[in-house]
Amino acid sequence: MTTVYKKAPPELKRLARLSPQPKRHPWQVLAVLMLAGCLSSAAGAIVAPVFPEIVAQFELNSRWAGVLVSTHTLTTALASLVFGLLGSRLGSVRILIACLASYAIFGSLGALAQGFWGVLLSRALVGAASGGIGAGSIGILSNLYDGEARTRMMGYATSALATATVIFPIWGGWLGLYHWRWAFVLYSLGMPAALIGLWLLPKGRQRAAGIPQANGIGDILKRGQVLLILLALATASAIFYVVVVYAPLYLKEAINASSLLNGYVLAARSVGAAVIAAVGAAKVSKRLGAGGAIATGFFLMAISLATIPNVLSPPLMLMAGLLFGLGFGLVMPNFYSALADLSPDSQRSGVLAIGTGCASLGQFVSPLIFGPVWATAGTNMFYIAAIIAATVGGLNWMRR
Repeated sequence: MTTVYKKAPPELKRLARLSPQPKRHPWQVLAVLMLAGCLSSAAGAIVAPVFPEIVAQFELNSRWAGVLVSTHTLTTALASLVFGLLGSRLGSVRILIACLASYAIFGSLGALAQGFWGVLLSRALVGAASGGIGAGSIGILSNLYDGEARTRMMGYATSALATATVIFPIWGGWLGLYHWRWAFVLYSLGMPAALIGLWLLPKGRQRAAGIPQANGIGDILKRGQVLLILLALATASAIFYVVVVYAPLYLKEAINASSLLNGYVLAARSVGAAVIAAVGAAKVSKRLGAGGAIATGFFLMAISLATIPNVLSPPLMLMAGLLFGLGFGLVMPNFYSALADLSPDSQRSGVLAIGTGCASLGQFVSPLIFGPVWATAGTNMFYIAAIIAATVGGLNWMRR
């Protein structure tokens, strides 16, 4: 190698000296993205275990109480779209770091907020920050890998996000034993994550013309297959939030469960998602096809939902949550990978951001749809959600 370099022309030597060399290993960049994604994913999981205590303190109507938990998902959906389109112009890294810092500040305000509207404002602001985190992380990740490797990395990303929703509900439930406000302190972890990202992530800016990119995305969204994926993403997320919002309320009413027990049940759901997304999503997709893997995931979610009203034992509730997580961990990475496959490189970040926004929108409308059903039908709501999940699974199986 030394001899070749000495015989190289001066222009090549100068180019070699001037070429920027990577200062960080790829796994470090991936670790930062996973950490950021974990915090974004935990935006709702942090407060879900203490949700029954918040409802009791503010004496909220059960028909609309779930909106307090899901408010952040609406602003996440809107922010994901905006930041996804701006990422190529302003730089995804800058957006990611700024949103991590905002996540810490706005999320922690929930611990100091006085009254229902103060908490609601905090939830809305942390949702906007979470949308920027998600759009930046997924956009960077999708541009690093292609094909089956991207499906596998999306599975790793989903696994990391699910792992966050294993840890944070337990932490939030544990802090909630002292007072529900303490759970909001966990949002402050966004600040050290921002500092780590500032140190490790590359500082380069990627520029692209904003209007042509938006026009390109508009053409992609006109495709029926893309619209079906976006609709299915919203449906899967709406079903997902049925468990997040109403399983704790069910346990509180049925066995007077503590916030810590609610945290464990929610964590069990995430364990299943973490395991299957990391080691099984790509394999099942390769064997059954993306449609078959997605259908299998929806069927598992339906079985779990139908089981919830029939069990009162905490161990059985943990098993039901684990089964639900296995299904959700199959569905989401395959949906995102399919969406990425249908998007050109120049519009991929924006399209995936829209997919993330649709998922967040599904979470927001979930209490609006299922809240009245919960208030009138009680635990029968879980059966209705199971029927919806089974129907979507059947449609995906026929189109696999």
